[in-house]
Amino acid sequence: MSAKTRDDHLFGAGPKRILALDGGGIRGALTLGYLGRMEDILRDRHGGDPEFRLCDYFDLIGGTSTGSIIATGLALGFAVDELVDLYRSLGEKVFDKSRLRLGLFGAKFPKEPLLRALDTHFGDMTLGGDELRTGLMIMTKRLDTGSPWLLHNNPRGKYFDGDGGSYPNRDLLLRNIVRASTAAPHYFEPETLRIAPGVTGAFVDGGVSPYNNPALQMLMLATCSGYGLNWRFGAENLMLVSAGTGHRPLRMTAAQVTDMPAVVLAAQSMLSIMADANWLGQAVLQWLASSPTSWQIDSEIGDLRDDRLGPGPDLITYQRYEVSLEPNWLRDTLDVHIDDEQCDALYAMDNPKNLTRLASLGVTAGAVQVQPDHFPPGFDLL
Repeated sequence: MSAKTRDDHLFGAGPKRILALDGGGIRGALTLGYLGRMEDILRDRHGGDPEFRLCDYFDLIGGTSTGSIIATGLALGFAVDELVDLYRSLGEKVFDKSRLRLGLFGAKFPKEPLLRALDTHFGDMTLGGDELRTGLMIMTKRLDTGSPWLLHNNPRGKYFDGDGGSYPNRDLLLRNIVRASTAAPHYFEPETLRIAPGVTGAFVDGGVSPYNNPALQMLMLATCSGYGLNWRFGAENLMLVSAGTGHRPLRMTAAQVTDMPAVVLAAQSMLSIMADANWLGQAVLQWLASSPTSWQIDSEIGDLRDDRLGPGPDLITYQRYEVSLEPNWLRDTLDVHIDDEQCDALYAMDNPKNLTRLASLGVTAGAVQVQPDHFPPGFDLL
């Protein structure tokens, strides 16, 4: 099996495969458990080559926030084990509690440790560089204009070489755009990028948009004509695999809500909007395809297993891997026994003490949820 180039992945013949990775801070350690299981399954499927990487299989890999760090590493050819080591080092340095600030009048954590870590691993590599072995998308948000930005390495994209007035996206440094995607408000200060002569944009975490789960946006990137890829729909033509960082179902009484201080209510409302956007994207994707990994959207429409958007067959092959950080779900699905207080603690975005437990939970979830038949033979590499 010869290695593919970026353009082989983006423009070559045959079915296409997309990997989408959620944001979630330190909980990205959980995502790596899913990815390790995928890597093992797909390596065995393709002859057991120890040099096999997920970038050999997936034609487009993308992520938001912490997912953008993992996606970039994968697209550069990192093995999952390498990313596990990177993540442990990154988490301990970036979320160092000795550097903790209150986050009231400035960011909770300084940006310098993250910048140093990204520089160590991504150096001066650019979005258009040949080091990227497959398609890459990084989701961020330009807050000074209120617009979500998906930055990608498709050379046929409108802004890859610039549009006459803007600087070419291909020249953006990976370390800078990943830092932009991870600049979660309150936790880190915004990242500024020069995007045109005399124009600087202020970018924050891509999770401050409908695309903390970037799967639906990546499907649009792959298929909408304006983006220039024009991949074909059809369950035999297009596979989308999406991996989360764990979600925590909200459980409050009406009294708890009405008694909240205004600032807490505002923050909780923001988090609720992000969750709503995630579930709307999930509903649309399950509407496009029947999937063995379908999640129940709500008690009225269920998991949409018997519904289809339009009269025809499935438009994509779709898998969604996620953990519900809720004691009953963890017990019944994964045979993991932890209580509500422990689930609350694991849901924190910024506690590096959770790394070991999150990583273990991801490995357990991957072994249970990710199955070989989720990757149909029609998508095998030739």
